[in-house]
Amino acid sequence: MRLDLPTLFLMTVAVTFMVGVLFLLSWSQTRRERALAVWGIAHIVGSVASLMLALRGQIPDSLSIGLANAMMIGGYGLIWSGVRAFEGRSLRLGWAVGGGALWIAACLIPPFFESLAARVSLASTLAGLYCASGALTIWQGRDEPLVSRYPALVLLATYAGLYWIRLPLAFTMPIPASVAIASPWFAILCFAGTLFSVAIAFVFMALTKERAEREQRLAAETDSLTGIANRRALVAGAERHLAVAPAALLLFDLDHFKAVNDRYGHSVGDAVLAAFCHVADPLLPPGAVFGRMGGEEFACLLPRLDERAAMRVAEDVRAAIARFAHPDYPELAIRVSVGVAAESQIGGSLDYLLRRADDALYQAKHAGRDRVVAAGEDRLPFAEAADPSTGLRVNAGRRSRTRSP
Repeated sequence: MRLDLPTLFLMTVAVTFMVGVLFLLSWSQTRRERALAVWGIAHIVGSVASLMLALRGQIPDSLSIGLANAMMIGGYGLIWSGVRAFEGRSLRLGWAVGGGALWIAACLIPPFFESLAARVSLASTLAGLYCASGALTIWQGRDEPLVSRYPALVLLATYAGLYWIRLPLAFTMPIPASVAIASPWFAILCFAGTLFSVAIAFVFMALTKERAEREQRLAAETDSLTGIANRRALVAGAERHLAVAPAALLLFDLDHFKAVNDRYGHSVGDAVLAAFCHVADPLLPPGAVFGRMGGEEFACLLPRLDERAAMRVAEDVRAAIARFAHPDYPELAIRVSVGVAAESQIGGSLDYLLRRADDALYQAKHAGRDRVVAAGEDRLPFAEAADPSTGLRVNAGRRSRTRSP
């Protein structure tokens, strides 16, 4: 089947331009994702370059060869720059347009400009480098789990390979300059360029949409003050772990927190809560599910840890908090009490662990605070205990709900 070049050129110009407009429209609605704007400009520049290439023979070669290819190479540079912006890096616009500038400089050398093989080699090398660099940048950002990341990587790497295949062919299968624009390779590249524009639009749009959805999901699962999991996310994560492995639960409660709020104000109280998380989080083992239960109470599920190991983790956190000094209020003493409960069976109940840890936390408060107490293995969820002030037997689990801060 013979590909009609004028039709292919027209299709390439139209599709590339529309993709660029689509990117810019998307950016106008989500201006914080500047990668969309860069990709939009890249495609509009590419559409103008395609139009100038299509006018080969009708406009001066300095435009249809020199400027058109410089703009095409610059378009790929902007795609790479947009990928960098998407991954939170600097745009490096100088490097993005540097390839086009190098092309123009080379075209000022008559032997280069007159050699089709040399022009094909340089243009293919530069365009391929930009595409490969974009693929590498996407790969380096793989810590952010986005499913669309891998199709984007494959797409850019494949297009880089398509350009680099031209390098040996430019010398082993030279095409006379007079018929170069009518060669099958030219038609194939034109068709591939159209497919690339459409595919890259779908993939990059999917990337930005997937990131936005992930950020919304994380916001719904994150405590806005401390940056750790909120109660809903904590419960969901803990229940998933308990369904497949034994675990231990730590229940933290900051001592005399109400007094801190009353004396220093809620802004300092908020800073204390954030500081507690900042100190505690690095001390927790990998896989720990750490979240804020509410107020000054926090919980942490430690999968596959027994009571003894959980006690060591809790003591490390307690000791670190005791050493912490607020930079603006060095006289402010921050202390934490910790209740520990362990479940040795798979499929344990989170509610049961919480009640037992809450019982142990009450004992830590009652014993003087700033300490770690473990719930006994034989303690019932609502075990009765003697109130030393009255000598009466009371429900420890229920009483712990009204403990003083």
